[in-house]
Order: sequence, then C-alpha cells, then structure tokens
Amino acid sequence: MLQQIGKLENIPQFIEDVKNRKTLLFGFGHRVYKNYDPRARIVKKIAQDVFDVVGKESLIEIAQELERIALSDEYFIKRKLYPNVDFYTCLLYTSDAADDLLCVDLGGRRIIKKK
Repeated sequence: MLQQIGKLENIPQFIEDVKNRKTLLFGFGHRVYKNYDPRARIVKKIAQDVFDVVGKESLIEIAQELERIALSDEYFIKRKLYPNVDFYTCLLYTSDAADDLLCVDLGGRRIIKKK
C-alpha cells in the first residue's frame, strides 16, 4: 500500500480513493481496539528510534503523513480507524532486511509489498 502511494504528493488522492471505496486502507482499524492501538504507539516509537540509528526507511515519511491525515480527517475518526500494530511493525521488519515471509506472518504484507 505504501509503495502504491509512492510519494507524499499522492497521499491526498489515495485518501480520496479510500473514502470513495476505490482502494483499501491497510494497517488501520482493529476489531478489539476501537481507539488508537496501544501496541502501535510502542512500535511507532521503536521504529523512530531504529530509524534514527540505521537511517530512515524510505516509506516512513509516507506512513507518518498518512497517519497524520487519517487522524485528523472526520471520515476516519467517525469510523474509528486508527493505525494498528501492523502499520509500523512491517516498516521495521523491511528496514531490517527481513525475509518476505516475516511480513506475511505478521500480517503486514498488504502494507508494504517487497519486490
């Protein structure tokens, strides 16, 4: 999904496509957590710490901007769509050169599609 967005300038169109049901927003929402997933807060902080040490993952800026827009947009607030733990976890695993299977097992395959 983040690779599909590609660059920051494409986020507004992606958000509109989600609202118009032309595309899906992966890594947001959870059947148990109806507010911000507390695990996502922890993983987001860990991701920021890791990227400070090893260098930024190219998709982190897209992920952060997508989160910022979604958290301030009434459409997502009304539907209680907040980032879940997979949203930032998959960024961590791809930045660590993890195997494709690791992201599949963690449910993040839809968020970042490795080539």
